[in-house]
Amino acid sequence: MKRFTKRKAKMTKSEITKITTQKQKGRYNIFVDDEYAFSVGESVLIRYRLAKGLEVTPELRKQLEDADHFSRAYQLALHYLEHQLRTRWEIQKYLRDHEVSPAYQKQILYQLAEMGYVDDLHYAKSYVRTAANTSTKGPTVIRRKLREKGVKDDVIDAAMQEFQSDKRRENGLKLAQKLAKRYHRRSFVDQKRRVKQGLMTNGFSGDDATAIMEKLDLERDENAEDSALATEGEKVYRRYARRYEGRERDQKIKQALYRKGFTLGDINSFLAQKEDQNDN
Repeated sequence: MKRFTKRKAKMTKSEITKITTQKQKGRYNIFVDDEYAFSVGESVLIRYRLAKGLEVTPELRKQLEDADHFSRAYQLALHYLEHQLRTRWEIQKYLRDHEVSPAYQKQILYQLAEMGYVDDLHYAKSYVRTAANTSTKGPTVIRRKLREKGVKDDVIDAAMQEFQSDKRRENGLKLAQKLAKRYHRRSFVDQKRRVKQGLMTNGFSGDDATAIMEKLDLERDENAEDSALATEGEKVYRRYARRYEGRERDQKIKQALYRKGFTLGDINSFLAQKEDQNDN
């Protein structure tokens, strides 16, 4: 009778047999049992002390892959922060657009905040100071821009303390002077109206706009007014002369020029001149 002997199966361990560098800086190829298995970043390599001969269990491999995914997402966020400050909302949106998981987004934002790399109050104060010193944006526009970047209202309120009324009105006056030059060919009334509208469109409150207009102290220039009326009057006259005649035409012209800020006295003088020209 033959005797059968039970042989013990030899258990083999999977272990790292080689580590090579990739062309991409800071990335490493990990070979397990002489075959390429996965790659990791330098931070994961150091953290887990990966070296030739280290046993790689399925559990460890899963940990390494998860850690590497997180590390790559974190590096992505750092790269996004390289050239300028960002808000929490901007970073979260960037990570979401790059399909980083919500759990990783939360963890990355926490770590960035701990390191001082993301701070919405610091961002908002910096934005307000820059806007105040390099632009003619008013408070309302600045607030809207910060809200678009996801900054909360209470943080914006705190940051806006950097933009005091004297500085606001100084900036507003610079803008008003530019606008006054742009509209100098219009009637005096229309010029003032457009300058004030321009201030409010650029984010200055009604109170600020009124104070700025008082400081601008525009004065009516009769020669400029006559020139503006001649230019606008000719345009309006041609427009209505094609379709109307006599009193109806003159009434349409008066209404149009009055809306543009010219006085009825000046408009009547213009129409009288046109009548004389037509008679001749």
